Amino acid sequence: MLIVGLGNPGAEYERTRHNLGFMLVDLLAREAGATIKRKDCRALVGRAEIEGERVEFVKPQTYMNLSGEAVACLLAKQEAKNPAQSLIVISDDLALPFGTIRLRRRGSAGGHNGLKSIIAATKTDEFMRLRIGIQPEHPLNDTKSFVLDEFTRNERAELDEILQRSAQALRAVLKDGIDKAMAEYNSDKWRVTSDEQ
Repeated sequence: MLIVGLGNPGAEYERTRHNLGFMLVDLLAREAGATIKRKDCRALVGRAEIEGERVEFVKPQTYMNLSGEAVACLLAKQEAKNPAQSLIVISDDLALPFGTIRLRRRGSAGGHNGLKSIIAATKTDEFMRLRIGIQPEHPLNDTKSFVLDEFTRNERAELDEILQRSAQALRAVLKDGIDKAMAEYNSDKWRVTSDEQ
């Protein structure tokens, strides 16, 4: 199973909204006692066992718009006949309220350039994904600047809890399957709100 976190390489992007995928695979790897440092297919890769499943954590180093090149290369090495059963992609999502998480079995790119690239490179949208909401409180003039900006102080205060819940959701996928995990985690009870602080 490949668990691919989407993001951009480089210290200047490390804590930006667009790097939630990197942050989550880093957390999962840390908790599994793994490191993500092996270079393969223009990605950094780490290996661990979670819920009895062998997984590879992947952080494409191609920048967001070319994420699919790394993913397609790694899937080919695994000789995966069905990407849907061997791939989970983690991305930020502008359309979801901040703190909301959504698991999906398949779907469109929803305007996300990393997902667009993976769909184009793998020639399928039939793969699991976990989306983490970063929707702003006010309409945006410049979405690119927003996603490449760092979280606000209030958002940072909630970030650890959001990442922990997202990690739980992914473990549930590995343990119980996507349908059961979706039923459990695709509800607003998993949205972090400031009154929970």
